[in-house]
Amino acid sequence: MKNLKNYGLLIIIFSLVFNLNTNAQSKKKQKDFIKDKDKETLVIDAKYAMEELRENNADVARLADDAYGYVVFPNVGKGAFIAGGAAGNGVVYQGGKQIGWAQLRQVDVGLQIGGEAFREAIFFQTQQDLEEFKSGELEFTGGVSAVAITAGESRSVNFEDGMAVVTMPKGGAMIEVSVGGQKFKYKDM
Repeated sequence: MKNLKNYGLLIIIFSLVFNLNTNAQSKKKQKDFIKDKDKETLVIDAKYAMEELRENNADVARLADDAYGYVVFPNVGKGAFIAGGAAGNGVVYQGGKQIGWAQLRQVDVGLQIGGEAFREAIFFQTQQDLEEFKSGELEFTGGVSAVAITAGESRSVNFEDGMAVVTMPKGGAMIEVSVGGQKFKYKDM
């Protein structure tokens, strides 16, 4: 019983800290979305992440060439102990050219433990799909699935409902991996 109280207390503390951090970030002006000093590194990391994804899956290479646009999150960190969260910044492309910045946030509750770092790319089939992402209204539900790309393993990646989502682990160990609950923000360059 004492352990259950401790777990409950940890969940409440984690939720409050994550909620306060999220609220503090949302109250900042949008110009603070990604610090100017971090943008150059983010662009370099996004290009490298896309190269890795393309090299490890022919479908990703095809999607990158055929998609109306895409967003690359080169460094998403995820951690959990019952309740969990993930966060990362990304670069948005249309027609192969950078058009903006993106922010990913995720909160999970359920049976999960561990931490990991991964890359994530979302491909948009049409202009309307990309515009939905840019509007800030896009939120992944539990029904959205991502294809996990690993070196030397071929997995089929295709558009579903105008989007294709891929992830590639960078390190760490999680018992649960999902993109459900992800929310996004977008800012033009």
